[in-house]
Amino acid sequence: MTSLDRGSASSDLPDDEDRADPGGGRWGRRKSRDEHEDKHLPLWQETILLLAIALGLAILIKAVLVQAFFIPSQSMEPGLKVNDRILVQKVSYWGGGEPQRGDVVVFKDPGGWLGSAESSGPSSLVTRAMSKIGLYPSGGHLVKRVIGVEGDVITCCDKKGRISVNGQPLNEKAYIQLDGADCNGPMTRTCDWTAGPVPPDRIFVMGDNRNNSADSTRHMCLDESTGCVPGEEFVPVDLVVGKVFVLLWPRDHFRWVTRPDSFDDVPASPGDE
Repeated sequence: MTSLDRGSASSDLPDDEDRADPGGGRWGRRKSRDEHEDKHLPLWQETILLLAIALGLAILIKAVLVQAFFIPSQSMEPGLKVNDRILVQKVSYWGGGEPQRGDVVVFKDPGGWLGSAESSGPSSLVTRAMSKIGLYPSGGHLVKRVIGVEGDVITCCDKKGRISVNGQPLNEKAYIQLDGADCNGPMTRTCDWTAGPVPPDRIFVMGDNRNNSADSTRHMCLDESTGCVPGEEFVPVDLVVGKVFVLLWPRDHFRWVTRPDSFDDVPASPGDE
C-alpha cells in the first residue's frame, strides 16, 4: 500500500460525528444532543424560577412604579365610587417632584383620619400577601384631591360659593358633588374659613364629595373648635404614595384620571412672590 493509498484510506474513516457506536447508533450525534438537553432545567425548577422572577418584578413595580388601591368611602364621588379599583403611579414624584394642585393622590393615614374598619385592609392570608406585592389593594390609606401646596392660602368661599386658592376662585363644577350644600367647602359647617399658608412639605386636601368627606377641612381648628391641634389639617408630603392615573375596575367605570384645568390660573403662593 502506498502512502497515497494510506491517506485515502484514512480519509474514508468516519469522523467523530458519524462514527458508529457498538449498538449501531451514531454516538457522536447522540452525545451532542445529550449535551444540549442537559442545559435545560427540569420543569419544576423552571416553574419556581419563573415564579421568583414574577414575584421580584411585582415587588419592584410596587416599590417604584405602580400600586393598586380601592376607594374605601363615598368621599370622592361622583368620579370615584366605593370599591372602585384604581392604579397609582409614583413616577411623577421622583427626583424631588411633589404633588400639584388638582392631583388626586393616595396617602397614608396621618393619624386619626380613618376609622378602624377602613384601616384594617385585606383580611385573608392570600389577599394580605397579594397586597404586600401590590397585586391587591391595601388598607390604611386615603384618596383625596390636592387643593393647596406649600405657601398656598385657601379661602371659603366667595359670593358664588367657590373656594379660592391664593385669591383665585376655582371652577369645580366638573368634578365635585355638593348634595345640597351652600358652598364648595361645607365640612366645617360654615362657608367662611381660611386655611394656610400651607407649611413646607405639606398639602391641603379635600374630597370631591364636599358634603361627605373627612378631609383637611374636618381637621382645622376654627374659633369654636376644641380639642384639635393646629396644623393637623395639613398632610405631610412624605405620606403620599402617588398620584391616581387610572380608574381600572369595574370595566364600565374605566377612565384616565387627570388634573383638571380649573387649577391652571391659580397664581404662585404669596411666599413664592
